Amino acid sequence: MEAETPSFKRELLTTLPSLRAFAVSLSGRHDKADDLVQDTVMKAWAKQESFEMGTNMKAWLFTILRNEFYSQMRKRGREVQDTDGAFTERMAVHPAQYGIMDLNDFKAALDKLPDDQREAIILIGASGFSYEEAAEICKCAVGTMKSRVSRARTKLQEVLQIAGESDYGPDAVSAQVTTTPRFT
Repeated sequence: MEAETPSFKRELLTTLPSLRAFAVSLSGRHDKADDLVQDTVMKAWAKQESFEMGTNMKAWLFTILRNEFYSQMRKRGREVQDTDGAFTERMAVHPAQYGIMDLNDFKAALDKLPDDQREAIILIGASGFSYEEAAEICKCAVGTMKSRVSRARTKLQEVLQIAGESDYGPDAVSAQVTTTPRFT
């Protein structure tokens, strides 16, 4: 076996935060995400000779992580669905700030998306992949990826009841309280 190259290790380490974020978005739990990232890194390390330096390591690692996640899901069989959020709601701690509440609303809306749309919006919107890279990771056509992202955005706007830019940020009453008055 070839000796490890420092650039492989460096690139692998640089990708870890993105891998973990993607793993959390897929699994929904930080502990499972950490295990998933560890499994991904171990597989990548064992197969580093099959990686061609100069190509997109992030996409390669995301593909390994995604495949590992779905393999684990198949092994576990069926899991309890919480589409209406009733189970999660009983476990949730009420946030103290609007930003946390908005984030929780977004997470709930994201969970309402079909798996393929959620995966597409996370790869494109949160992980920064191009449509081409995301399509390669998901093994689908670029047009299919674009369609999934478009449908995901539309569904998120519908679920979050967003009609325009004014729907972002604090509401009018909160904005008045937190805005410093200007004297002219």
